[in-house]
Amino acid sequence: MTSAPTRLLTLFTLLTAMVCLPAAIHAQDDPGMVRAAKLIYANNKSSVCFADQFLTVLADETHVQTHPELIPVKSDSGELFDYPFAVMTGEGAFNLTEPQLDNLRTYLTYGGFVIASAGCSSSDWNHSFGQAVEQLFPDAELTTLDAEHPIFHTVYDITTSKYKSGGAKLPELRVLEIDGRVVMVWSPDGLNDTANAGPNCCCCGGNEIKSAKQLNVNILAYALTH
Repeated sequence: MTSAPTRLLTLFTLLTAMVCLPAAIHAQDDPGMVRAAKLIYANNKSSVCFADQFLTVLADETHVQTHPELIPVKSDSGELFDYPFAVMTGEGAFNLTEPQLDNLRTYLTYGGFVIASAGCSSSDWNHSFGQAVEQLFPDAELTTLDAEHPIFHTVYDITTSKYKSGGAKLPELRVLEIDGRVVMVWSPDGLNDTANAGPNCCCCGGNEIKSAKQLNVNILAYALTH
């Protein structure tokens, strides 16, 4: 039986190779479709307010074919290795279990990629996520991207962004690298794309990034090509 990390590496290699192929080829090849996971973690914690519109936008703007919805996946499940890209978001404090930490550590080490986003800029969530990163990779250091990083310039050229509470600046994105590869992008302010989050989401607090949809497109494109 193929191991989960090998399955992920095989999928990631296939998707990376297909990025520059004609769109018509992708449309006929469902195994090459990009599917993104929405992580279920801690005690069944997840998000209902991370807008998935960026998946369709990426398909419209590039030759990458995407499943149009984020698919809920348990963070301690072997299913996670069928997805090259995952979103982890929410509000409030949490603690990851040891099986969740072990699975996520393996996922990120062997080719997986995670967007981490604090819903409503939740300070409790950010604190818990920072602790989780330390548990996952005790020796790793998070760095903040500068304006020249390719993540800001893959599909859209993003040099600044307005925020929900006003003002404009380069969006703060903190990244985790393993062996020179970016495996995680963390937005303390939030990449939930609140304008497209749906009628059942309050998104009533915090200072979310207004260009979240474009940034999510860029991050996914970057993850598939680096």
